[in-house]
Amino acid sequence: MNAEESSKIAVVTGAGSGIGRAVAVELLRAGWSLALAGRRAEPLEETAALVPEGASITVATDVARPEDVDGLFDAVVERFGRVDLLFNNAGTFGPGGVAVEDLSYDAWRHVVDTNLNGAFLCAQAAYRRMKEQVPQGGRIINNGSISAHTPRPQSVAYTATKHALTGLTKSLSLDGRPYSIAVGQIDIGNAATDMTARMETGALQANGVVTPEPVMDVADVARTVRHMAELPLGANVQFATVLATAMPYVGRG
Repeated sequence: MNAEESSKIAVVTGAGSGIGRAVAVELLRAGWSLALAGRRAEPLEETAALVPEGASITVATDVARPEDVDGLFDAVVERFGRVDLLFNNAGTFGPGGVAVEDLSYDAWRHVVDTNLNGAFLCAQAAYRRMKEQVPQGGRIINNGSISAHTPRPQSVAYTATKHALTGLTKSLSLDGRPYSIAVGQIDIGNAATDMTARMETGALQANGVVTPEPVMDVADVARTVRHMAELPLGANVQFATVLATAMPYVGRG
């Protein structure tokens, strides 16, 4: 085997920005070989360039399209021979500040297609490869959210999909046991990314007040994902919650 074939192989979706980029960089620097997936090629190339010595491929992928997901995992196996880890990270918040009665069906469907259907399609594709490969097994880490526990105002589509993702995690974890497929979930609150930039200037609270919220370094999230990823398959972090210490979560609402 060459160096790429002997290292652990990971797929990171939503790898062109934010949490996905931070996790990809953390894994590449730790010696993992990666497939970086996202809808646009240019941000994926920018992520890869942050660790030029790393072994990676970039695959433009819309996770809501089954043919794109199949192409992604075919490319990974063709290049690296197997799949050891899927970080199921691609997601969207959808339109912010929209009341339930005003949310369009198209907007609802876009969030569901990306956050839930996309996560299922990627997990299914990873599961198939992990079950068939030798040695058998692997790990799937789903990116949940604090919203998988407690919703924010005006977040019905996002919150519904993140609650559903918890059910997906539990079912995959149960069904993967006979095949050494470990499945867990990380629920993240207020990591400093473009998606959460508004938190520092003001976020709508349950009492109707707009209040700035603390954020944490996204690198702290990436290190947590790496810890989960590098456990032996006989051990699993089923659910992990990592959040900015002083953000409104415990007791909010």
